[in-house]
Amino acid sequence: MRKTGIGQWLLTILMGAIALFCLLPMILIVVVSFSSEESIIKNGYSFFPSAWSLDAWKYVLGYGKQMVVSYGVTIFVTVAGTLLDLTVEGMFAYTLSRSTFRMRRVFSTLILITMLFSGGQLASYMVNTTIYHLKDTYWILILNGVSAMHVIIMRTYIQGTVSEALIESAKMDGASEFRTLFQVVVPCMTPALASVGFMKAIGYWNSWQKAYLYIDDPNKTPLSLLLMRVEKNIQFLLENEDVMSAEMYAAVAGSIPGESARMAILLAALGPILIAYPFFQKYFVKGITIGSVKG
Repeated sequence: MRKTGIGQWLLTILMGAIALFCLLPMILIVVVSFSSEESIIKNGYSFFPSAWSLDAWKYVLGYGKQMVVSYGVTIFVTVAGTLLDLTVEGMFAYTLSRSTFRMRRVFSTLILITMLFSGGQLASYMVNTTIYHLKDTYWILILNGVSAMHVIIMRTYIQGTVSEALIESAKMDGASEFRTLFQVVVPCMTPALASVGFMKAIGYWNSWQKAYLYIDDPNKTPLSLLLMRVEKNIQFLLENEDVMSAEMYAAVAGSIPGESARMAILLAALGPILIAYPFFQKYFVKGITIGSVKG
């Protein structure tokens, strides 16, 4: 059994220190969210607050039913949108990877154009509301469009890992293009699908702009938009002393945990993503690496 040299120990200590420094901000956010507002105002952010409190979490979770509804909407939109995008982009990537497809250069050029030019926010809003009538519907949150970068990543992955011989053998056995894709190609591109799917899921989970523009129904409000409104309410109440009497403002300011509530809001939004990331990390690194060095 080979002994571990001093260099390995030093490298382990160094990487552990770097990992700890990267973890410290997240630990600070957790600690501050459970700190009393008085200790934050008096001592600032600290890993060792003078007093602990659950006021921030009580305030954020005080939205109760709306918080549960918004979590449900976000989970549904994230899962449905990610699966839909992976299906469409995966089929598109497989088509572009086939050397026998005569129009692949044309479609590759067209999809690259979308990376350089866009119709703009106003044009998108008018088309989505007056032509497609997607305002205040789940579809406007789910339909996110095809990402050229993700298509290129998956296309390059297919070209680098799935051999033409494997595809041709499936064709000789009588498999159609759809069967070849879903039964032969898709099982071979799990890292690419996982990495792209994780990026898609993060985008859907954190997206609030579409909901801000198109969603008015509280039952269709995603979590990110709800938390943003909670933050705006806190900011409004704490910054508008002139519209309230001194007694009312003192009561309001004393009952709202401003700084600690902001950290609780941040954890409520990022918590599920932080929990899910370790399960996708190995696929994420492998899929991005292979999809970026070839093609």
